[in-house]
Amino acid sequence: MGSIRIQRVSVEYPVEGRGMLRILNDIDLEIESGAFVSIVGQTGCGKSTLLRLILGEESPSGGQVLVDGKVRSQPGPYCGYVPQKYSLFPDKTVLDNIVFGLDVSSGGPLSSLHPARRKRMRIFREDGLRYLHHVGLNEADARKYPHQLSGGMQQRVALAQALILKPPVLLMDEAFSALDPGTRSGMQRLIKKLWRESGTTIVFVTHNTREAVCLGTRVIALAKDISGERGSSVALDLSVPHLDFDSGEEDLRCLIQDLESATLPLPQDASRPSETKPASVYN
Repeated sequence: MGSIRIQRVSVEYPVEGRGMLRILNDIDLEIESGAFVSIVGQTGCGKSTLLRLILGEESPSGGQVLVDGKVRSQPGPYCGYVPQKYSLFPDKTVLDNIVFGLDVSSGGPLSSLHPARRKRMRIFREDGLRYLHHVGLNEADARKYPHQLSGGMQQRVALAQALILKPPVLLMDEAFSALDPGTRSGMQRLIKKLWRESGTTIVFVTHNTREAVCLGTRVIALAKDISGERGSSVALDLSVPHLDFDSGEEDLRCLIQDLESATLPLPQDASRPSETKPASVYN
């Protein structure tokens, strides 16, 4: 569970007075179940578009996206999603936010007074409290509202909200970029710990190349030509299973340089084939 196949995918949008604008061009990727894949690239290169395709929120103009061998036409429980801006309901408590997806997906428009729903909600809340502890919060936080939490705490709640549904795939779109450095570091370590424990396939979009190589077992760089007319393609595909946040600067330097170089736009008449490098070339 949790495999992703992106087959010769292109995405184009109509632009008034300009015809069709290509965002992604001939993306061909296979992501195995249980991988942690970081995606990097400059602003506007289609990183978030790629996530929306996997989520089923968008359809490609060409090619297809398969999750566990199936084309997905709309978001569903197979993919959890954590955006940059928390996505919590301001009028619900922390615990109600966490269990909201479970309640909705359980089906049956039962009244809150119905015995079956009351029993179901008791079970959900017990599960929600376990996930609250799982992301480093405590029972006292369960009764708070989002505005009473720090940014880092809100993002922990959003993570619990996604994980409680036990999705085979978790998509994270610049999920830590709004956090201060100390909080971001804590969230980075938390998500890597949770990934190791759960075996969930994670696709993590970030601008931060150091974050990308320390979190991912694989890092994919997207880049487009200077004109932007051809759309973005895979410029570099790196396997980096040996790195973590305690790795020395020398271990990271070559990887980061390669990634940052790969994301630079190419001259319009140049071509750059997709390149895959195993981690061993950096050892």
